[in-house]
Amino acid sequence: MVVRRDSAVGEQGPDGGRKTAKATGEAAPSGKSKPVKKGLAGKAGAASKQASAMQAASAKKAASAKKAASAKKAASAKKAASMKKAASEKKTASAKKAASAKKAAPAKKAPAAKKVTVAPKKATARLKGTAPARTVVHPPSGESRTALVRRARRINRELAEVYPYAHPELDFANPFQLVVATVLSAQTTDLRVNQTTPALFAKYPTPEDLAAANPEEVEEILRPCGFFRAKTKSVIGLSKALAENFGGEVPGRLEDLVKLPGVGRKTAFVVLGNAFGRPGITVDTHFQRLVRRWQWTAETDPDKIEAAVGALFPKSDWTDLSHHVIWHGRRICHARKPACGACPIAPLCPAYGEGETDPEKAKKLLKYEKGGFPGQRLNPPQAYLDAGGKPAPPLGAG
Repeated sequence: MVVRRDSAVGEQGPDGGRKTAKATGEAAPSGKSKPVKKGLAGKAGAASKQASAMQAASAKKAASAKKAASAKKAASAKKAASMKKAASEKKTASAKKAASAKKAAPAKKAPAAKKVTVAPKKATARLKGTAPARTVVHPPSGESRTALVRRARRINRELAEVYPYAHPELDFANPFQLVVATVLSAQTTDLRVNQTTPALFAKYPTPEDLAAANPEEVEEILRPCGFFRAKTKSVIGLSKALAENFGGEVPGRLEDLVKLPGVGRKTAFVVLGNAFGRPGITVDTHFQRLVRRWQWTAETDPDKIEAAVGALFPKSDWTDLSHHVIWHGRRICHARKPACGACPIAPLCPAYGEGETDPEKAKKLLKYEKGGFPGQRLNPPQAYLDAGGKPAPPLGAG
């Protein structure tokens, strides 16, 4: 039996029944295939949409990664720039510090090394040639108290050998003349006082005479001493005090002497030590200069110097010690140009080398009998004359 196909109504079975395309399971004509195409298109669209979303997500992820990388790179660059800036600032600060140190270097110039000098072994001040030279061993800065006492006393012993004839360099015949002469010696030399006092004591031999003197006449006599008005007032005042309070006699106690007009501790100790035989230290300008130069003390106040030096020596040595130091300061150890090359205590002196060290040149700096010149007293002791000393000429003798 032949089956007839009808494109319009589908297949027709043997029993004359009709089968649809759905029933037969065969593909429908092209005109009827739209639903199938729509399903596939939807599926394809969904896939495309998913792919697009994935692509967008990938692009977004890539952009985020790129942005993170860019931010990381920027942070790295910023950090590198910061480190470079810090290094630059450190380098600049270092350079600035170095420049500052270099600029300040001249202000902190290292002190020049002290020149090593040599000193004669023994007293060249005797002017009979010099002993072989040797290196001076300067006392250490940390010198012990015991070492200082020993060195100070040795210096005094050496000076006693050089100046066995040391004495007060003011002419006087009694305590009254000594106290007046000592008051007049302020701000002038003992020589000038010795040349002036003979006329004063010839006219006013006692405290009572000088107390009643005409100030103008006294001023005229004292004019060569300098500061004659003030000195006239002092000597007339102390003469009145002696006449009124001490019966015209000079007291032998320190507390009484310092009450007299124009009399201080220095003048009082000169009078006590040389007129009464009572030990005392005379701290004049020479004494102050030398004891500091020898590093016996660093004090500058006369009273403190007196106490510090007095503690280094027995009391019985004080008066002669004063003479030795003052004589040495006037003859050899001068203030501006000490004659180091002719100094008998050069090996013991911490300041050796401050003055002329050549022995021959140093001899030319010596004064008074050490240099062959007259002394300061018109009437010196016989021991001084026996040692070769010459008396000073009177006022106006040239």
